[in-house]
Amino acid sequence: MSKETNFQNCDSVFAPTSIAVIGASSRKGSVGYSILDNILKGGFTGVVYPVNPSSKSILSIKTYPTIKDVPDSVDLAVLIVKAQLVPAVIKDCAKKGVKGIVIVSAGFKEVGAEGLLLEQEVRRLVDKFKMTLVGPNCLGVINTDPNVSLNASFARTMPKQEPIAFVSQSGALCTAILDYAKGIDMGFSKFVSIGNKAQSNEVTILEYLGNDPLTNVILMYIEDFIDAKKLIDVSSKITREQTSTKPILAIKSGRTAAGAEAASSHTGSLAGTDESYDAIFAQSGILRVDTVSELFDLSVGFANQPLPKGNRIAIITNAGGPGIMATDASIRAGLRLAKLNPETILELKKHLPSTASLNNPIDIIGDALSDRYQAALHGVYNDPNVDAVLVILTPQSMTDIEEAARIVAKYGKKKKKPLLATFMGIVDVSKGVEILRANGIPHYPFPESAANVLGRMFEYHSWISRPKSNFVEYQVDFKKAQAIIKKSKKAKLNQIPAADVEEILSIYGFPMLKSAFAKNEITALKESKKLAYPLAMKIVSPDIIHKIDVGGVILNITSEEEILPAYKKMIKEVLKHQPMANITGIWLQEMAPKGGREVILGMHRDPQLGPLLMFGLGGTYVEIFKDVSFRRAPIRKASATRMIESIKTYPILAGTRGFKPVDLQLLEDCLLRLSQLVTDFPEIKEIDLNPLLVYEQGLGGKVVDVRMII
Repeated sequence: MSKETNFQNCDSVFAPTSIAVIGASSRKGSVGYSILDNILKGGFTGVVYPVNPSSKSILSIKTYPTIKDVPDSVDLAVLIVKAQLVPAVIKDCAKKGVKGIVIVSAGFKEVGAEGLLLEQEVRRLVDKFKMTLVGPNCLGVINTDPNVSLNASFARTMPKQEPIAFVSQSGALCTAILDYAKGIDMGFSKFVSIGNKAQSNEVTILEYLGNDPLTNVILMYIEDFIDAKKLIDVSSKITREQTSTKPILAIKSGRTAAGAEAASSHTGSLAGTDESYDAIFAQSGILRVDTVSELFDLSVGFANQPLPKGNRIAIITNAGGPGIMATDASIRAGLRLAKLNPETILELKKHLPSTASLNNPIDIIGDALSDRYQAALHGVYNDPNVDAVLVILTPQSMTDIEEAARIVAKYGKKKKKPLLATFMGIVDVSKGVEILRANGIPHYPFPESAANVLGRMFEYHSWISRPKSNFVEYQVDFKKAQAIIKKSKKAKLNQIPAADVEEILSIYGFPMLKSAFAKNEITALKESKKLAYPLAMKIVSPDIIHKIDVGGVILNITSEEEILPAYKKMIKEVLKHQPMANITGIWLQEMAPKGGREVILGMHRDPQLGPLLMFGLGGTYVEIFKDVSFRRAPIRKASATRMIESIKTYPILAGTRGFKPVDLQLLEDCLLRLSQLVTDFPEIKEIDLNPLLVYEQGLGGKVVDVRMII
């Protein structure tokens, strides 16, 4: 375990045997009163010590002037005091042997520079005393385990126990979530408001919940990442690698500001988009959702039903329209309609009227009683061609809603395959919905939501089932590449000269074109004799990033006689566009063989997310179409494959409608080599290989142009 997470002490926060509420108050409506009242009403199984120098008792419990006056040991201290007093209180807690701290108080980094300094001091103290801190500026923590029964928060309610944990960076959202959950009779195992994340953050809590036997599903609301690499490592273990895997569902709000400063390269200008966070989630196995409503929908499905082993869905409905809606939504969600076994269809014919539709979706007609639901469910639930079942009911005057719900519950409780229900409406179906929920059958008022849940459940199953791959490490001359980068750093260059970049890429095994650098027209003639025509000529200047935009690229130079005219033309054109540019020379390069597809490989080092690799269509089209994918380096072989396959134009690369497949193995290889390069050298801020020409399968490719910024 890392020293920063203090994972070994999280029980002192979530499962204390004694709590000191420092700043407890007798004033109703205050935070200090609410938290103490919640601890008592929540049925905390341990001992509570209110701490307040101005009161003798609060809520009929004896108070103590300071924590030092508490006669017994204390596991957890909940602080509700002025921010400026917090450091002194933490020191007192340390002398008392307290191991867990929850700071509810506000007034830290959220209020500005002075508050940030105060928060940094708090972090220093809790680290020094080996305490686990949640907060500051948070709602508190809740643990519904009946052996603990802790509500150390100022939320209005103590939720019932269910195997769903919720972690939030927003305290205000926590209160709304708890109220909504109560309204739909949903509970939680743990409920954590992490606030400013001065020490414990989303990764700390995930590590704890990943090992919590009472938690099967983890929900998150986060606004930023503290450590993207650690998030990927911890989350992928929870969602995929450990014996008992657990889905993590997350809402991520806000967008990175890094894109504003990164417009110097194609990769940098695109890496600031929200797709960067999608990449982190994809590598973590975290399912990202867009709304709180979807978060609840998915949590109920994951918590109560097994994952589908495939994407074949059967739909049972007593109304044609909703069946069509469910079909459309299922296809959008990545599912497909199951083709029923002939035996199943024969069985359905015995029990359903001739007017019923036996093709999937199975329409048992509006006058259906519960016996038709029984017959249809018996058939499709046991059909080996069906991976998931969605049952739709519209409340007709003759519909036996409650009995239909009991039949659905009977099959759903078997949990051989996921079964979701949509009883459409609110009032008439309410008693049936109660029966479904009481039996752990996920219910959704409309079929689109149910289909989306099944689609996301299949997506998670696909993540778990994906073949595992390892990191690839190539044998390279690291010291030689290091020396080249050190030379540019010593010269205080931000952009490494093209010749040096090409040498670094050659060291790392990229397919490079033969080339040469020339300081002036005389050396251009001399160097051209070492190369094979046709040649490309490119301007070399630390002030010019996009060469083609300023006339800094001339292609198809076919003879020595064309070198000098091309050189003069280029210099004139570049200076016309950028008269103050520092031109250090030109770059002569053998032209790549004709044909091939232009792709881009790149990396932008985001201050929050780290080294973000990018892949997509290359050349001048990359910023027009923005058809790119991201992953955080280092990546495994499977991630390289997914990067390539996830762009919209992948069919062009894979071969379709007259396009021959390109050398996908080369693309994977180059992505893995780039991953190793940018991991080896954290001083590389940005790099673009644009374009990389990739030829037909088995014929490799060539890096045509490259830039590297440190």
